[in-house]
Amino acid sequence: MGVKHSDHPKYSLIVATYNRLDEMIELTQSMRQLEFDRSAFELVVVDDGSSDGTKDFMHAVDLPFEIQYHFQQNQGPGAARNKAMQYAKGEYFIFIDSDVILPANYLAEIDRSVKVHHWDAFGGPDDCHPDFPPLLKAINYSMTSFLGTGGTRGSEKSVTKFYPRSFNMGIHRRVFDAIGGMNDLRHGQDMDFSARIYEAGYKVGLIKDAVVFHKRRTSLRKFYKQIFNWGIARINLGRMYPEMLKAVHLLPAALVATVVLVLLLSIIVPSIRPILWLLLLGAVSIATLAWAQSFSQYRSRKVAGLSIITLFIQVFAYGFGTWSGLYQWMLGKKRAEGFTRDYYK
Repeated sequence: MGVKHSDHPKYSLIVATYNRLDEMIELTQSMRQLEFDRSAFELVVVDDGSSDGTKDFMHAVDLPFEIQYHFQQNQGPGAARNKAMQYAKGEYFIFIDSDVILPANYLAEIDRSVKVHHWDAFGGPDDCHPDFPPLLKAINYSMTSFLGTGGTRGSEKSVTKFYPRSFNMGIHRRVFDAIGGMNDLRHGQDMDFSARIYEAGYKVGLIKDAVVFHKRRTSLRKFYKQIFNWGIARINLGRMYPEMLKAVHLLPAALVATVVLVLLLSIIVPSIRPILWLLLLGAVSIATLAWAQSFSQYRSRKVAGLSIITLFIQVFAYGFGTWSGLYQWMLGKKRAEGFTRDYYK
């Protein structure tokens, strides 16, 4: 279970996990390589009811820093992270997802920035590891490209405000003591948490060099479900915080509506068909640009080809999710819901 070095580490790395044994093995292996004082951080894992051997692994793993492992029965990621914060000993809590790999300089970059800027809360970007398979590289392209929704994710080049997210997010202990933990939103709870941190007047920053390698989804089906749920989450967040729903977030929904409308009208009204051809020409142009950008980044024709697919899946999944969220809102639902059943399968 690791070696206990200090009752007062500076950083508590918090991971909420559920049936992600393979990911936990890779994540903990990457933590062995962290170039940081082993007594200055701990790992706090809250297992949300795994049945895949995660518990046995966490009890058996031997790491050169302190580990806390806590088990709970399926209460959701928000409850798991809140439980971890209650047990964490660090001055700062750092949330990371189980599907990330940490570079060796990760904590050092955070520590350097915190000492200079004295952040109350912070976040960092995610990227793709060079060893990731082609599909994950293609997903990484679409998630960071301005042709997709990458321009709204939050970065130095983002067109929207930066909201730290739970795959790579940190807060000072006093923030948790003052505003409490995360809510029970299945999707978007980290952005709700960030919004509450901003509202409370805390100093929030982007640490651009504190990068994590993020696997995200490992199949096109899972990727579609994830992005669809993000579209729904944007509507839920916009209802709670109007400043979190801007025109740029509605662009994929507008595109989906335009495509569907033109397709239907072109069947009924032949004079509409030239507009359909213009849309197809636009799609081909975007696909060509996406291929060129992805190939320039990864030097792989396979990744470039997959990037076209993931880009269109991302835009349309987000658009359909947004429309689903709006429809459920119009029906009077207090909170719109997306894919929940078998979400990780």
